Amino acid sequence: MNSLNILLVEDNESDIMLIRLALEDVEIVRSLTAVNNGHEALQYLTKEDTILPDLILLDINMPVMDGLEALEKIKANDSIKQIPVIMLTTSSRKEDIIKSYKAHSNSYIIKPNDITGLDKVAEVIRDYWQNTVRLPK
Repeated sequence: MNSLNILLVEDNESDIMLIRLALEDVEIVRSLTAVNNGHEALQYLTKEDTILPDLILLDINMPVMDGLEALEKIKANDSIKQIPVIMLTTSSRKEDIIKSYKAHSNSYIIKPNDITGLDKVAEVIRDYWQNTVRLPK
């Protein structure tokens, strides 16, 4: 069972800390890089010397560039579009869910607001994305 390189795109520092703890608790993380918005994510992903992540966790509601715009740009870029993207957001709006899947999100998870809920989400991510499927390397 290999741990994963994960890019977390999240503007809330408390959420970054809690998500990091939850992912570390279930031993899924080899490395976790956190950036604060979609623009920073694209800069990171397209930098020449970047080791690409195995998985991207992407919030929707962020300043500068929101998650939906970032998702569209990621999936339009031939060098990074193969990276699975999980939308991890507090938005339960039907429009956001539909837009995410239309833009080729691989999954849409409504972010719990407590560590117990985040631990369960981390377990699901581990069980599916680390233990079940084969990721592009």
